[in-house]
Amino acid sequence: MRTAFAYTSARILMFGVSVIVLYMAGARGILLLGLGLLISALASYILLNKQRQIIADRLNRRLSRVGAKATEFRERLEEGAGAEDVADDAEDVADDAEDVADNAADADNAADDTADEEEPVR
Repeated sequence: MRTAFAYTSARILMFGVSVIVLYMAGARGILLLGLGLLISALASYILLNKQRQIIADRLNRRLSRVGAKATEFRERLEEGAGAEDVADDAEDVADDAEDVADNAADADNAADDTADEEEPVR
């Protein structure tokens, strides 16, 4: 955080110095601001390269840690979903077996009822 603050402060300082130098050279208005931005951008690109690299490296490390945590979280979610799917599949198989048994029992009862109706009454 301190490095980013120092880098940003240096960029602002370079812009201020370039605007003052350009003002003293006679630039005014939008030309002053445009040239000030251009000169300070080029100067910071050259002079602040080391600080920019430090900030970029820290940001990359932070993002890789976050990415690793996100990958771990995603794997745990997929593992839990897989376990839930196995449990649901086992429950479905048990329900199907129960339905088959009920249908077989209903068929036997229907056959018995049909056999009772076909017998002549004496």
